[in-house]
Amino acid sequence: MGKRAGKKSGRGGGVRQSREELPRNNERFERYYNELGIVPEEEREAFWEALRRDLPNSFRFTGSKSHALAVQQRLKDFYIPHITSIQYEGNFVEPPRPVPWYPDQLAWSMTTPKKVIRRFAPFASFQKFLVAEASVGNITRQEVVSMIPPLVMDVRPGMTVLDMCAAPGSKSAQIMEMLHAGEEEAMQKVFEQLKSGNTEQAPLGPEGLDDDGRSTGLLVANDSDNKRAHLLIHQMKRLNSPNLIVTNHDATMYPSIKLPPLPTANGERPKPRYLKFDRILADVPCTGDGTPRKNINIWKDWTPANALGLHVTQVRILVRALQMLKVGGRVVYSTCSMNPIENEAVVACAIERCGGTDKVQIVDCSDQLSGLKRAPGLRSWKVMDRQGRLWNSWEDVEKQREQEGIDGLGRLAAGMFPPLGEYANLPLERCMRIYPHMQDTGGFFITVIEKTSEIRAKPEDSSKVIPKSSVAALVEELEHKQKNGPTQPLEKINALDDLVVPGKEIQEEIDKNKSVAETSNELPYSVTLGSSEPLSKRNAEDLMDGVPSKKAKLDNGAEAIIGDRPVHRPSTSIEGEAAFSTSDTDGVTPIPTDSTPQPAESSVQSKPQSQPPQKQKKSKQYFEEPFKYLKPDQEELIPIFEFYQISDRFPRDRFMVRNAEALPTRTVYYTSTLARDILSENERQGMKFVHCGVKMFVKQDVQREDVCRWRIQTDGLRILDPWLGPKRSVYLNKKETLHKLLVEMFPKVNDNGWKELGEIGERVRDIPMGCSILRIEPSDSEDGINERMVLPLWRSLHSLNLMLPKEERRAMLLRFFNDETPLVNTTNKRQRIETSTPSPETDDLSMPLDAPTEDVGEYHAPPEAEDKALMAENLDLGEDQQEQTDARETWTKDGDEVDRVNTTV
Repeated sequence: MGKRAGKKSGRGGGVRQSREELPRNNERFERYYNELGIVPEEEREAFWEALRRDLPNSFRFTGSKSHALAVQQRLKDFYIPHITSIQYEGNFVEPPRPVPWYPDQLAWSMTTPKKVIRRFAPFASFQKFLVAEASVGNITRQEVVSMIPPLVMDVRPGMTVLDMCAAPGSKSAQIMEMLHAGEEEAMQKVFEQLKSGNTEQAPLGPEGLDDDGRSTGLLVANDSDNKRAHLLIHQMKRLNSPNLIVTNHDATMYPSIKLPPLPTANGERPKPRYLKFDRILADVPCTGDGTPRKNINIWKDWTPANALGLHVTQVRILVRALQMLKVGGRVVYSTCSMNPIENEAVVACAIERCGGTDKVQIVDCSDQLSGLKRAPGLRSWKVMDRQGRLWNSWEDVEKQREQEGIDGLGRLAAGMFPPLGEYANLPLERCMRIYPHMQDTGGFFITVIEKTSEIRAKPEDSSKVIPKSSVAALVEELEHKQKNGPTQPLEKINALDDLVVPGKEIQEEIDKNKSVAETSNELPYSVTLGSSEPLSKRNAEDLMDGVPSKKAKLDNGAEAIIGDRPVHRPSTSIEGEAAFSTSDTDGVTPIPTDSTPQPAESSVQSKPQSQPPQKQKKSKQYFEEPFKYLKPDQEELIPIFEFYQISDRFPRDRFMVRNAEALPTRTVYYTSTLARDILSENERQGMKFVHCGVKMFVKQDVQREDVCRWRIQTDGLRILDPWLGPKRSVYLNKKETLHKLLVEMFPKVNDNGWKELGEIGERVRDIPMGCSILRIEPSDSEDGINERMVLPLWRSLHSLNLMLPKEERRAMLLRFFNDETPLVNTTNKRQRIETSTPSPETDDLSMPLDAPTEDVGEYHAPPEAEDKALMAENLDLGEDQQEQTDARETWTKDGDEVDRVNTTV
């Protein structure tokens, strides 16, 4: 859903109230929406009653994975019949039901109260099923209304898509599924064509899947906060897509992405090219006042100031999205707010700045998603100021300003009111509003905008914005709120910046960059060069570590820090602040606070680093290992291709590593062609890439020289499978054998142990050591398996190991056998039986030296991670959010300024 940006609450003492005890009323909140008349009077009671109820649970099956469809069938055939047999207080329990407007019954919702769920055993079994399948990417927990924006984007394979504010990633995952729709079938068809004698050298496949069945599209998922970007990665890794790039930039000024120049004739200089997107999702930071059913603190925290501070940020994000869009492409703008200041007013402002309806148009989506109940967008509304007063027009505000001053009017802007003049007839009714009482959901807003011609965005009109309050007024308000306890929100005193007179050199740099700032509607880089941290639309520290109290600090007039932004920094260095550790993330190394360079946490390296030592960077900044592509004839790759008999048709120029030396030391990744071109072309260009690629090969320590040291990782096996030779294949067709491999982690193959492995016994006894491919073909027989699967299998000297994470083993045991048997590690002398929550520190103690495990210690986001993320991402007031944007980071590079006004590339 739209990213909420709310006020931070303190960690101070006090009695913690249960969810049921928290008040669900707010006089200003209710008065504002009653005055707006967003719902008819006869529906008003139902509207507020729905807002006060808890939100139903909902989840979605991964439509691009055949395994997920089998999981969906398991739900229908097994779990729903058990749930429908339950009676509570004389009535049958309501089972999960498919969301009527979501295609192919892939989305489901359940209204059963928690007190019922906790009481009956079938619900406990169902919950384990959901958790297990979510951990392996077959199910995503997602609020129903947040599924709407990706659906109206009309994403198809082959498209380039940008998700500007992506974390925690449920919508990005939904978009990625659409990019890969039909890929498994297309790959299989291409393989069959080649098998039947097709010798065509050009890549085969339908449009968008014409890379021998592989999707040629790309999703760039961005988040402005580094920690949240890594939470996004954990969500997206479940889908194992090589068509994903994760970036870490402020969405209001997302940088232009360079593409390799096209070849030219006659020695002409190549023209720079920049990526334009077919689809962009702008699910922007918002107040989230449509979510009190889930985020109950909305009831006590809502103030009109929230939306006033976010409006400008939201407009900037939408304008930047339209700049980066292809002609004919679509931007979907969405929030989980009901406030027209964040919704229709933002859409109207962005259209006006981009040249009107001759350039961009609101798309009528009333004929899409049949069965979805929705209300049209508003054409008129009022605006509430910080003191709770309602204003009908900007003229009324200006009159009040002239007569009484700006008290209480701070942050009001002309663009927050309904459009006038030539834009008065904008078809805002084509926007979609979803209200809680319509179909038992949260509140939501969606608009689809299509770009019809190139645009040149107008600069912001600062003359129609009420300026900030004076320093004296802010200090007085600050002192008042401090006296009223730690839970009272504190405003940032940005006006103190005006007291600091810049030095001569700084002023010269400001003047020099002034024209650039005016063109791009951004502050010059010199203004924000000394900022201690990259700015973000929300504080991800709170996401992982809880919600810290805000601190206001005035030390001898040298510094004023409220929240996380240094407004006037002292000249002394910051000491004692520990760097954040990201040991669970590949290719990411926190920068230490001292000047001693730290080695990157990744592969085992005995050679000294050839690059110069890293310069000292300030704490809580992150160093991302570079993305380096390997040459097709790289000496480590050739033995891999030979060992697995990989077809020459499989592309060999898309393998990548994460180290500066471009050496395959531990992990080799695979990416799509477009991802490779972008990563290579934008190296050292200021782009902050955080993640790309699927793990394809992982190095294994093996003592024998005749054994390939690189095993195929389960993440990339689906992509590589059709192009592998038969030499390392093992065929399984019986459930009993699969069950043994899933439950038993290291079954023996030496002596007579192979005899207990059924139909694969002789094959695994005779196959040489190393990684093999376990192939399971679908069968309708009673002891057969009804799914086609391909799994990595490691043959060590004395045993086998099915190379699957424990979460996936448990999910398959539940799916195929309804079995919750603990996994058995047979290598322990005492036959240690692992519990359902194994401790990571014991995973590697009792296994054979030559038997690898599938990333046992790798962090996997818990099922509730998204819920926590959605609750924590709303912690900063909208007004605070705007203050961060006012000091945002910026940069320039060749061609970038031109592209920011969106000339044709």
